[in-house]
Amino acid sequence: MKSKLNFNDLIIFQNDDFILINKPPFVSTLEDRNEPINILSLAREAEPDPQVCHRLDKDTSGVLAIARNPEAYRHLSMQFENREVTKTYQAVVDGIHHFENHLVDAPILKLNDGTVCISREGKSAQTYFTTQQSFKNHTLIRCNPITGRMHQIRIHLATLKAPITGDEMYGGIPFFVSSVKRAFHLKKETDEQPLMKRMALHAFSLEFTLVNGEKLKVEAPYPKDFKALLKQLQNNTR
Repeated sequence: MKSKLNFNDLIIFQNDDFILINKPPFVSTLEDRNEPINILSLAREAEPDPQVCHRLDKDTSGVLAIARNPEAYRHLSMQFENREVTKTYQAVVDGIHHFENHLVDAPILKLNDGTVCISREGKSAQTYFTTQQSFKNHTLIRCNPITGRMHQIRIHLATLKAPITGDEMYGGIPFFVSSVKRAFHLKKETDEQPLMKRMALHAFSLEFTLVNGEKLKVEAPYPKDFKALLKQLQNNTR
């Protein structure tokens, strides 16, 4: 059964070794018992032997690297292991925050309920945060994780009292257009829906070294929902 998502439409870079895609939100990276569609199965429809080199949360959009052969997979896996890959995410967070290359160095422990917490018993985790733009009650933050722990950016921002907008698991509040637009009216008998039906987190760019030694940096454009959120915030700053 072919899925409605076309893998080729997601591609933002490819060569003989790698395919980099702009992962849409609401699609799991790897096989998920509850979901028929995932990035790996889509890649298999287009490629003979794809291997996903890292993971993005189901609700996170953005750049994701897929190896087209075992050598390429090993090559990039080693760079991830040695922390030689530069990962840049963008997040809209609740509140006004002024971070300038602010390091959060806090170990993360995976819990049995599918969430994480900060704990001395957890695994070492580091993320740098820099404010990119401030709005009325929100801030756009650049996030550079050094390690790659589960929910790392989400929990590290929560410890800074800057939870990601819409990330209710870690204290974020969904964004409603009525919160910035005074003249926002819904049809009668209708409940307002959040502008984004997920957390406002996007994997913006990935930098690593290709098999031939060349450096590569690939950026993933914002998806529609993230773009719409930023537009509302920018248009209603006062």
